Amino acid sequence: HMKERIILHIDVNNAFLSWSAVDMLNNGSKIDIRTRYAIIAGNEKERKGIVLAKSNPCKKKGVQTAEPIFQARKKCPYLEIYPPNYKIYKYYSNEMYKYLLNYTDIIERYSIDECFLDYTDLVLLFGDPIKTAYKIKEDIKNKFGFTVNIGIGNNKLCAKMASDFEKPDKVHTLFTNEIKNKMWPLPVSDLFMIGKSSSKKLNELGILTIKDLATIDSSYLYKYFKNRAIQMIESANGIDNSKVEYEYTDPKSISSSTSFAYNYKTKEEIYPILLELSKEITIKLKNKKMYTSNVSIWIKYTDFTKISKQTTLNNPTDEINDIYNNSIKLFNSIWNEEPIRALCVAISNFSKTNAVQLNLFNNNISKQKTIKHDEKLDKIVDELNNKYKGIITYANKIKKEGHYEQRNN
Repeated sequence: HMKERIILHIDVNNAFLSWSAVDMLNNGSKIDIRTRYAIIAGNEKERKGIVLAKSNPCKKKGVQTAEPIFQARKKCPYLEIYPPNYKIYKYYSNEMYKYLLNYTDIIERYSIDECFLDYTDLVLLFGDPIKTAYKIKEDIKNKFGFTVNIGIGNNKLCAKMASDFEKPDKVHTLFTNEIKNKMWPLPVSDLFMIGKSSSKKLNELGILTIKDLATIDSSYLYKYFKNRAIQMIESANGIDNSKVEYEYTDPKSISSSTSFAYNYKTKEEIYPILLELSKEITIKLKNKKMYTSNVSIWIKYTDFTKISKQTTLNNPTDEINDIYNNSIKLFNSIWNEEPIRALCVAISNFSKTNAVQLNLFNNNISKQKTIKHDEKLDKIVDELNNKYKGIITYANKIKKEGHYEQRNN
């Protein structure tokens, strides 16, 4: 009999607004935007100026996340608007993660503001998970100045559902034996991974609560949801076997990964990130004065699933374009067009030389010239990047992604 798993889900309360508030206070601001009519919003020109986060006073006035700024203004005429600062969000996200590493490295950074932590083997070390969760919650508040909700369950699904119960600054449990009492009475739209359109369809079928879904006949549901039906019913019963996918780093590889601030759905959003990750890797590679002949990539979807693929190169390289182009090829061959939560690019199989097999017929002058030029350019970009940590980016690769640079520098 396997011992029952214990998973914690740590979720920052109102992350973007809280982190902006904390950062302003740390920089001498006299106001705490959490107590004012404040929103964090993308600029009016880009992403059509929508509300990314809102303070409680705004929430009470009916302001909603993802609505256009002009609608929020109607509900709340004295609105204060602050731009998102992803650099700062990344910093606080990393600080929280580093703190959690005091407990274990089996931590999955599910998104920029939430983590899963596998507590199963920590009971012997740290004792009761509920007591530990309270300690983590208080530590984060005292050390960093923002609050979190922590959900505890026997799997990721239940831990995540639990952290969504009453907010902010709370610890909740949803163990297997609590599912019927705590989860089944909730509206089916509250079930993790059931989107707006699915819950609308379920409601039309008379399935209103999570219990209704948990006890429905699967062959009936299959007619409407095909292969998703079984997973939906399992989720409603609190069944989830997915592992906490932590980044154990293979010493024989170099990788760079990122979790997104929101779900990414388009190549326009994803390609610049692949470029950024490839760039970080190339800088590390050149610092080691090595060449690589293996590129790999993994994609993490919003429903906890993760998929990866790798490719072996004919010739070892240390050029950003080779790594970037291969990561795009790999990405296009495995992406199923579902929304993405996180991405990683990695390289391995290192060598000290790039023994290129020159094709005799290609060895003409103009070819050599362009190679020289590219290497020169790459060298300059790399030197600048080392100096200014990621300011230079290949402009032609970044389509209309105004908000992207500030996020990933």
